Amino acid sequence: MTSHGGKLWTDSLVGARGWHDGAMRWDRLFADLEAQLDVLERAELAAEVVEHTRAERGQIELAHRLVSAVDGSTRLKVSGLGWVQVRLLDVGTDWLLTELASSTAARGRELLIPLPAVYAVEGLRRAADARPSAVSRRFGLRHALRALSRDRAPVRIHDRDGDQVSGTIDRVLADHLDLARHPGDEPRRTDAVRGMLSVPYSALAAVRRI
Repeated sequence: MTSHGGKLWTDSLVGARGWHDGAMRWDRLFADLEAQLDVLERAELAAEVVEHTRAERGQIELAHRLVSAVDGSTRLKVSGLGWVQVRLLDVGTDWLLTELASSTAARGRELLIPLPAVYAVEGLRRAADARPSAVSRRFGLRHALRALSRDRAPVRIHDRDGDQVSGTIDRVLADHLDLARHPGDEPRRTDAVRGMLSVPYSALAAVRRI
């Protein structure tokens, strides 16, 4: 009986060890699976980050980057004006307010530039702020021109062919403005007005107060 009992005890011990070894194998298997899942999750997360970054970059507009450059010096290539060195003062939804920073007599003069007239920008940082509230001014070019019109300030308009004309903005309409043409050093008086020009916004390169 003893040996038989011993055999039973021995068999039961072997069975216990076999169970213990099996449990260890399961633990290792589960550990391997968890490690593989960790690698997979990290790879998926990295792919999601890349995709999210691409999606975010796909939404970044030039104005978003220009907002980050306000108060900084940059070079703009403007239709009809060529390259100009400016300090960026303000950014609207479709316009820039700049101050000429060149060494010419025009240094310090402010230019209102429609964003579509900007052909290139040199010196922009990669930083961008795509929040709707990030744009310095949420109104468009027409609103800025209306402010000049209400002020009755003499202006000089530069077009995209490189020509320029001085006068006072009389009306700001849907897609163009009416300019009472007169010498820039004279106020708008009936006898000073040389003619009335209707200028499409698509032709504007810059507007400067005189």
